[in-house]
Amino acid sequence: MDSADHSVPAGIVLMADPQVAAVPVRETGEELLDVRDCGMLPVSSSRADEAGVFAHVRMAILDRLVIADDALPDGLRLLIVEGYRPPAVQQRYFQKYRQVLRDANPGWSDDRLHLATSRYVSPPEIAPHSAGAAVDLTLCTADGLELDLGTAINATPEQSAGACYTAHPGLSAEAKHYRTVLTTALAEAGFVNYPTEWWHWSYGDRYWALATGAPAALYGPLEKP
Repeated sequence: MDSADHSVPAGIVLMADPQVAAVPVRETGEELLDVRDCGMLPVSSSRADEAGVFAHVRMAILDRLVIADDALPDGLRLLIVEGYRPPAVQQRYFQKYRQVLRDANPGWSDDRLHLATSRYVSPPEIAPHSAGAAVDLTLCTADGLELDLGTAINATPEQSAGACYTAHPGLSAEAKHYRTVLTTALAEAGFVNYPTEWWHWSYGDRYWALATGAPAALYGPLEKP
């Protein structure tokens, strides 16, 4: 990818990489739980849907989120923004962003377009959100004030000039500090980050399995009952 793609740093495996799709899934059948029911984690309403599925995650993900939240420095909390995303919604997001890139870059091949789209939206067939295995989140104060981690959640590479990438070098000292705090707590709880999105963390999905060397993913895409 050239500079027009807000070039992805070397070493980052994108969601559309064939290595990710090649990871087998050994579905555990673990249920989806509503984060709001546990009463232990702040939940933002910014991505709320009518059915409330945005606040659902697999049981093991919820347990690990609580562990990560407890590990944060005093006065800081995890703020949950979005968990489960139905496959049809994921498909719509993917196609919408793909079209944005197509309109801006009419000369790109379909393969290049597919890969570039996956910097920001996972291909539906392997999407961690649709498996209930991923969560978009940030940090807030104990009073619920959202902190500045350098970009808005869901800022595209184009909108943020690449600052959405977790290790972007042009961050303020404050944003860099808070990203480090967030990364430390979540990584120690077993989550992996999608490096093009500082807010996206997952456990048990195909991307997690590839990143950690697990023989298979624990969760595949599912429809919320």
